[in-house]
Amino acid sequence: MRVLHTPDHDLTQRCVLVPTMGALHGGHASLIQAAVRRARIEGVPSAVSIFVNPKQFNDPTDFDSYPDRMDDDLAMCRDAGVDIVFHPSVDVVYPPGEDVSSDVIIPDVASKPGLEDTYRPGHFAGVCQVVSRLFDLCAPSAAVFGEKDWQQLQCVRTMSRLQGRDLQIIPAETVREDSGLAMSSRNLNLTPEARIQAVAISQALFAASNMPTPEMGESLMHEILIKGGITPEYAAIRPADSLMPLPDPSRNPYVPCRALIAAKVGGVRLIDNAPWTPVAYA
Repeated sequence: MRVLHTPDHDLTQRCVLVPTMGALHGGHASLIQAAVRRARIEGVPSAVSIFVNPKQFNDPTDFDSYPDRMDDDLAMCRDAGVDIVFHPSVDVVYPPGEDVSSDVIIPDVASKPGLEDTYRPGHFAGVCQVVSRLFDLCAPSAAVFGEKDWQQLQCVRTMSRLQGRDLQIIPAETVREDSGLAMSSRNLNLTPEARIQAVAISQALFAASNMPTPEMGESLMHEILIKGGITPEYAAIRPADSLMPLPDPSRNPYVPCRALIAAKVGGVRLIDNAPWTPVAYA
């Protein structure tokens, strides 16, 4: 395994990339394993980028508290058989005095009302900028993104298509702890008590799938979260692709949807989502 701080020939001749901000966990491991398998099929290097992007944090304290576990991250990549770890400095990703954002496209899906942009304004502008830069620097043939951040996945898919990039965005299912809690780098900041409390998020998502209408599903999610001592920023059910507020579902009762939740637990902001596909509407 090679650790690069600037891209070289091997990296820019195509690779299968997993963009990360480090503090890798079991969820990342599944993304990395998928990338290694795909890279072997394509006959190109597998690559993991580790870069904590300052432009996607609208809360400076959130950026400052982001976990740094570089030695553990490199060990995970090595054990998974990764060929290249790309660990650039800020000046490599955003060269001083150089405009690297001219071709960045912020898709409409980034700013759907009531979701991430409402509570983290500018977040997806930063995500799109860094992902676009990593694609420029690494020239991947494919990139793997987790479904846990469903809105981010849709943003990256749409941006890549609008930019006309020749790469495939590969989704990977959310990996969960035995309790149902979605694996996240932010879980490292949870106290034991908050970790137990946070399980209500996945419980709410799974319970909502038994409800016959989006309104009933959203109501149940709020009820379960409040009962668990969690006040959500949002607990919503939206069409999986557009993420627009749902119209009258009786007009198209089979549109694939996602139930999405964001909430702070013990001061730590967590997000999660799950498919919402009831058998029928009431």
